[in-house]
Amino acid sequence: VQLQAFGGGLVQAGGSLRLSCTFSGRSPGRTFSTSAMGWFRRAPGKEREFVAAISWRGGTTDYADSVKGRFTISRDNAENTVWLQMNSLEPEDTAVYYCAADSSRRLTSRIRIGATYDYWGQGTQVTVSS
Repeated sequence: VQLQAFGGGLVQAGGSLRLSCTFSGRSPGRTFSTSAMGWFRRAPGKEREFVAAISWRGGTTDYADSVKGRFTISRDNAENTVWLQMNSLEPEDTAVYYCAADSSRRLTSRIRIGATYDYWGQGTQVTVSS
């Protein structure tokens, strides 16, 4: 299984970006459509933090308080892709963003914990200028 995240870039505060993450390959019993998906980020000098997650069919989502109302996570199982639409970006959103896949279909109580996920993408840089 491979995850590839892209769509990052440099944007001014107040602007928008849309990150994409594609899921390819498979392992026994494991496909994109059987995985909950999450986005995390790591800012310079800070710990990795949870951003958003979505259940296997997209019916349930979860967001960090810091992005709630500004970011939207969505997915298309036919395209093996999960997106993170980021609006009203702030300089504090500057970070490397990672997508990750969790073997649980639904969002469990551990969905905000990085160790819950077993597959990770390589990250894409988002820089928000003030």
